[in-house]
Amino acid sequence: MPDENKKHALYQALVDRVLNGEGRASARLRAQAFRNEGVPPPLDSLVAKIAARPTEITTADFIAAKAAGRSEDELFEVVVCAAVGQSARLYDAGLAALREAT
Repeated sequence: MPDENKKHALYQALVDRVLNGEGRASARLRAQAFRNEGVPPPLDSLVAKIAARPTEITTADFIAAKAAGRSEDELFEVVVCAAVGQSARLYDAGLAALREAT
């Protein structure tokens, strides 16, 4: 298997694991966080910050999510899904730019 195919397979495995693997957060919530779409409040603010302004994340974001009944395990999973989702969007955009340039 060529090196690029291995990298893509590992990337796909990561995406599949965070979206479909066992977890405390529902598969729907993980998918919403991954896509940064349809995330219920107050998690929507946290997920948006993860995707676009991670330096603006504060303890208050997590306190609000916990006050809304989210467990630390759920929050961890949502954060990971949001970060991997943003990374996937950037990865896909980079690959598209490379295809266009060559």
